[in-house]
Amino acid sequence: MVQELLIAVVAAVSAGAVYTAAAARVVKQYERGVVLRLGRLRNDVRGPGFTMVLPGVERLRKVNMQIVTMPVPAQDGITRDNVTVRVDAVIYFKVVDAASAVVEVEDYRFAVSQMAQTSLRSIIGKSDLDDLLSNREKLNQGLELMIDSPAVGWGVQIDRVEIKDVSLPETMKRSMARQAEADRERRARVINADAELQASKKLAEAASEMSAQPAALQLRLLQTVVAVAAEKNSTLVLPFPVELLRFLERAQQQAPAQPQPMDSAPQEPAPPAPAEPSASSASAPGHLRPAPRAPSAPSAPASGQSRPSGSKPLARH
Repeated sequence: MVQELLIAVVAAVSAGAVYTAAAARVVKQYERGVVLRLGRLRNDVRGPGFTMVLPGVERLRKVNMQIVTMPVPAQDGITRDNVTVRVDAVIYFKVVDAASAVVEVEDYRFAVSQMAQTSLRSIIGKSDLDDLLSNREKLNQGLELMIDSPAVGWGVQIDRVEIKDVSLPETMKRSMARQAEADRERRARVINADAELQASKKLAEAASEMSAQPAALQLRLLQTVVAVAAEKNSTLVLPFPVELLRFLERAQQQAPAQPQPMDSAPQEPAPPAPAEPSASSASAPGHLRPAPRAPSAPSAPASGQSRPSGSKPLARH
């Protein structure tokens, strides 16, 4: 009798131990336990720690309440300005209602992933390329709202959505590089022109100041020579001093203005003296020689001029 009682006690203890082992559950700090009794949801959600369920009657499902980081696969799409891009993103979410995450959706992780992919494609089709490259904060907010709207019914809260990378075709990259280079060149030319304008104004002011003091130009010339000679790789050719050139210019301007003296007046050229007849031109006696025809009327011989000896007057025939 005692032996049978002892066997019964041992069997009861063993059965209790087996039941306890089958019914005992441990819920971790970052988890919540959802109990389904005969397939029906119990209102009480088990907190972290040790808990018991009825084996074969109740079923405990643990739900992770931590923030989940899920990468969104890269999606190919065409932007509103007809540019083919490839965009990938990352989504951060967490479960705020464990019962809804178990009951309302079959697999909330897979559902959030598919919703993120479709929302990302929709955002790509509604946006321009410039928005994808420079205005990502606004696109992230719009993508977060698109995913969060259906996720609220699943007991999931979207914490943050970030677009990671935007891949462009090589031709588009080259075109954008040329555009950026042209823009930089334009800005450089504008800045250079502005600097030239300011420098010309300052040079005009400096020239007006130096024109009042001629020695300043000579000092400026010497400073330029010193600056060029500092390189020691040029051949210097020093011109005449500026003051010497100005002195010569003033002397040249003042020369015609001086009055000329009376004795330095130009004299008229004297008329040429008449040629005297030579001895060989005299005619021999007994021969007649016609007299040369003068362009004007013959003039009388000058006084004091004697006729050559031995000459006879010519007879007229």
